[in-house]
Amino acid sequence: MTTSTSPRPLLDSTPMPVRAKLTAAWTSFVFLYVYVDILNFYKPGVIDGITDGFIWRFDISSTLLTIFLVSVSIPAVMVILSMTLPARVNRTLNLVAAALLIPYSIFNAAGSTWEWAAFYAISIGVELLILAFILRTAWTWPRGTAVPVATRGESSLMRDSARR
Repeated sequence: MTTSTSPRPLLDSTPMPVRAKLTAAWTSFVFLYVYVDILNFYKPGVIDGITDGFIWRFDISSTLLTIFLVSVSIPAVMVILSMTLPARVNRTLNLVAAALLIPYSIFNAAGSTWEWAAFYAISIGVELLILAFILRTAWTWPRGTAVPVATRGESSLMRDSARR
């Protein structure tokens, strides 16, 4: 006895728009950024240092916190800008923002000990992978073909034929 099986339908693989890819990547980056900072609070001495007025070896000040706020605002703002800006500006801004965040991400490992090497290697490694994805996606943004603008007469002809 033989059993006939029908082939399973293929999964939908509709191409995703570049804007959606970039927005998803920046959203992932923001979530990772926040979780790494939260997990960092569990390191011994971090909370004590903060209550004593220090982050790493820096005095906590309004200037320092403003710098931190600006640095975390960049990826957060890129989420919305990646979805809304015109393509040319969008591409350029994604390339600049991702390129600027690479050294900033690497700097987060400064002053760490070998005991925390795996934590920083994984967190910074994933951040760098996401930033590399953003750079590659923005760099390879497909170019559209120029569509000639229809003359006034052609435009009304097209509308008339579309109504029929």
